[in-house]
Amino acid sequence: MDKQSRYLKIPLERIGVLIGSHGKVKRSIEDRCGVELEIDSDNGSIGIALRSDTTDPLNIFEAEKIILAIGRGFSPDRAFELLEEDVFLEILDLRDYLGKSSSTIQRIKSRIIGERGKTRRIIEETTGAKMSIYGHTVAIIGATEEFQAAKEAVIMIIRGRRHRTVYRFLHRKRQEIKKMQMALWKDSSLTLK
Repeated sequence: MDKQSRYLKIPLERIGVLIGSHGKVKRSIEDRCGVELEIDSDNGSIGIALRSDTTDPLNIFEAEKIILAIGRGFSPDRAFELLEEDVFLEILDLRDYLGKSSSTIQRIKSRIIGERGKTRRIIEETTGAKMSIYGHTVAIIGATEEFQAAKEAVIMIIRGRRHRTVYRFLHRKRQEIKKMQMALWKDSSLTLK
């Protein structure tokens, strides 16, 4: 691979998802981003290179985000949402907040997921962001306001805040996001007149 290339690793158990049935996901990333992927199924390393017919060098970073999202537990369909304008990926490493104790990380992951997935579902439904709790990370995909609210809620849980407090915070954030969206809608409809 030449200087217009990137290298990354994802967990080995996610390589099959990245490749997809009969190579479908891999081909889709290559076609949609104008890149070539070199996947090492033995160690989980991936090389990403721009195809010679690709004019935008930023495409390599688009492919990288999709691959990282798949590597952190998102389905390919959810990962491809990162190609939309103003949709972002953030990966929170729980070790940065909690240290390396696997029992502490597992306990906090359980709090983020909630009983029968309740907490995670509430965060996703109220913010519109999508979350994946995988290994020692929490990955979030969403538009700016969505993923910021989801990230704040996750950090509140990491810091030991009660679920009830987090749900109230999310409810307030949802109202703020709705007001902002209405204001943007009004501004755009005034511009069209």
